[in-house]
Amino acid sequence: MPDRENIPLTGYDRIQSYLNTIDGSPGVYRMLDSESRVLYVGKARNLRARVSNYARPNGHSPRIARMIENTASMMFLTTKTETEALLLEHNLIKQLKPKYNVILRDDKSFPSIVVTTQDDYPLVKKHRGAKKEKGAYYGPFASGGAVTRTLHQLQRIFLLRDCSNAVFAGRTRPCLQYQIKRCSAPCVGKISQEEYKQTVDDARQFLAGKTTGIQTRLASEMMAASEEMEFERAAALRDRIKALTQVQTAQGINPKGVTEADIIGLHMADGQACVQVFFIRSGQNWGNHDYYPRLSADVEAPEVLEAFIGQFYDQRDPPRQLILSHEIENPDLMAGALASKIDRKVEILVPQRGEKAELVEGALRNARESLARKMAESATQAKLLKGLAEVFDLPQVPARIEIYDNSHIQGAFAVGAMVVAGQEGMMKNQYRKFNIRGEDLTPGDDFGMMKEVLTRRFKRLIKEDPERKEGHWPDLLLIDGGAGQVSAVRDIMREFGVEDIPMVGVAKGVDRDAGKEEFYRTGKPVMALRHNDPVLYFIQRMRDEAHRFAIGTHRAKRAKAVGATPLDDVPGVGAARKRALLVHFGSAKAVSRANLNDLKAVEGVSGALAETIYGYFHEKG
Repeated sequence: MPDRENIPLTGYDRIQSYLNTIDGSPGVYRMLDSESRVLYVGKARNLRARVSNYARPNGHSPRIARMIENTASMMFLTTKTETEALLLEHNLIKQLKPKYNVILRDDKSFPSIVVTTQDDYPLVKKHRGAKKEKGAYYGPFASGGAVTRTLHQLQRIFLLRDCSNAVFAGRTRPCLQYQIKRCSAPCVGKISQEEYKQTVDDARQFLAGKTTGIQTRLASEMMAASEEMEFERAAALRDRIKALTQVQTAQGINPKGVTEADIIGLHMADGQACVQVFFIRSGQNWGNHDYYPRLSADVEAPEVLEAFIGQFYDQRDPPRQLILSHEIENPDLMAGALASKIDRKVEILVPQRGEKAELVEGALRNARESLARKMAESATQAKLLKGLAEVFDLPQVPARIEIYDNSHIQGAFAVGAMVVAGQEGMMKNQYRKFNIRGEDLTPGDDFGMMKEVLTRRFKRLIKEDPERKEGHWPDLLLIDGGAGQVSAVRDIMREFGVEDIPMVGVAKGVDRDAGKEEFYRTGKPVMALRHNDPVLYFIQRMRDEAHRFAIGTHRAKRAKAVGATPLDDVPGVGAARKRALLVHFGSAKAVSRANLNDLKAVEGVSGALAETIYGYFHEKG
């Protein structure tokens, strides 16, 4: 008979054992399984009261009951307020991704538009990331495409420059943008600084949603120009008014009574969810984005939506209003937590009628349609993965497929690329690029490049997830190549003691035609698939995606190298001073020829740095 005292407690008994060690403070608790994996992160106004709820054996949903049953230990962290607990809870959920929490899986940043303020002739451009540059920021926009469309509108209406400061400083005649009436050519004095500043102010008013005053002023200027017989200027103003009117007509979908808000609609079906977010800024609809949070069975809408909001705004500034499709569990607490981040009021609304309710219904409709499409795609993907397992006689249906490819030009600017496919299609947030570092590689040595990529990949996997518990190990490798590549990859895997991951080499047939691919596996004969086999199309899409990603990465690396200047290697010259030198002299070549006194005249360049720059270019040999 086993000694009961030596049997580790789990479930209700284990949770009950903590009640004497915690008090009624607010805080965050973690529930862990027998292998110390975090099952759930939660917050509480009163930790003891919340934990005592879990210690009761009755009244729980099946999901919570399973979680309690698997709990082998708990961790607690007290906070001063419940608001602090809420913020900490969402922070820990994003870090730990517990099994029983709702997880926001897509955490990308959104682009915005910045109007620079440090330039004599301000630049209006796309921006993504931290707001370090001095300027006025407008956003977020739902996508890069939405930003690009808005920038094109600004160019058509206000004729603003889109060139970099270095290009702007070096121009001696107007560029094509001026010829097609997309720029006023401030670089060569076609417009005064005062006039250009006025157009920039108008553009900022436009981005702030205040277009009526701009149109009235432009109309007055057009009439004045016509009366003074400045017909060319009057025609230019007429074209700007026409462009502005067209934009206003296209913006008819913009809300009338909502100035700054995120419209958030949640739709749930068959254990899956889609959250649709519309961004309303300055009374304008700046696009929408859909999210598919990971959630367990029998979770309710209020919990899903509250978890989404907490994680979504963890690294983003919330707008003045959140207009929701469903109530959340703690609206006042959430509003207070969001307000504390930005030091102003944030209002959370669930409208029942009027324009706001119509906006929510639009978000809900998009959420329903997006989730239906995704579920249909997932069903198709599951069928393809099952077919892939059958075709290649895999031990299980693969949940993660890694596809590798290289790209270079005669060995130059070499990169390796890894793309990932899984049960939800191409997993773009899992893609990885590898700058080929091997100095002893022969140019164009594809075998050597693949060896370097896979060596780095599996070294990291073994270091970060040796037990294969995090879901980052592949179930199948697809290699672009034939028997030689497969054999080389197998040798690499043996070096790491990883011989249980199936791999398939994908090579074009003798005619190198798509549809005649041949497939190579270790110890098995070469094989092909029927020309119309859906699994063949699936493999081709994955192979082509790896090739596309590799080519794109290679081109970006090559473009960066082509755009490099000798200033990059000068000690003490960072991005800001490099920009100042290029603006002052027009080109890196002009900098290299400048005398010491001219270098000292550049703003931000000290006498010592000027001597360093001069010495770098004049003492090299």
